[in-house]
Amino acid sequence: MRPNWANQTRAIEPIIALVAFNIRQHGAFLLIGRLALAFLLGGASVVYSQALPTASRTADAQIGAGFSLAKPDYPSLTFQGFTAYGDFDFRPHIGAEAEFHQIYSTNGDRSFQRSYEIGGRYFRTYGPLVPYLKVMIGRGDFNYPLGLTDLAYTLYAGGVGADCKLGPFLRIRAEYEYQIWTSFPNGGLTPQIVTLGVAYHFAGKTGHK
Repeated sequence: MRPNWANQTRAIEPIIALVAFNIRQHGAFLLIGRLALAFLLGGASVVYSQALPTASRTADAQIGAGFSLAKPDYPSLTFQGFTAYGDFDFRPHIGAEAEFHQIYSTNGDRSFQRSYEIGGRYFRTYGPLVPYLKVMIGRGDFNYPLGLTDLAYTLYAGGVGADCKLGPFLRIRAEYEYQIWTSFPNGGLTPQIVTLGVAYHFAGKTGHK
C-alpha cells in the first residue's frame, strides 16, 4: 500500500509554520519557500507513483531543523541560530534540498544573516550512515549592526555532511556549509555554517535510504 503523504506531512506542519513566520515579511523569499516546500512535500506523491514500477527509484523525503554556529565574515565574530531543511531524493543517489538559515549576533547589536537556498545533492548509503555533497543557490538577507540597514544579496553555497539513521523515521545530521554572497560590497561575503540537526523521515515500503 502506498504511504499517505498528506497525513504524514501534518507531523511537520509546526516546522513549516516556524519557517513561514521568519520569512513572511519578505515576499519574494516566501514565494521561493512555498515552491520548494510544494516540490518536497506535495510533489513527493506524484514522483512516488511514477516510480512504482522500479523500486530503486522510489521517492524518499525528510524534513528537519537544527542548531547552527557560523562565522559570518562580517564582523569577525561567531553567530548562532537555527536551520530548517527538507530533502526530496528522486533517484538512488540524487536528490533536491531546500534550506533556511537564521544566524544572529549574541553581543546585542541586532545584526543577523538570513539565507534561503534550494539546490541539488549527491549522497551514498553505508548502512545507517548517509554522507552527501550539495550545491545550492539562493538569497541572503543581511541586517547590519544596530539595525541600520537590511539588504538582500544573491548567494551560492556548497556543503558536505552526513545523516545517521535512527530507526525508520528519525535522522540526525552534521553538516558544514560554505556560502559566497557575490554582490556584497568590498569583494563579497563568505559565511561558514556548521549545523547539527534532526529530521523526520517519511518511511516508504520500498524507499531506497
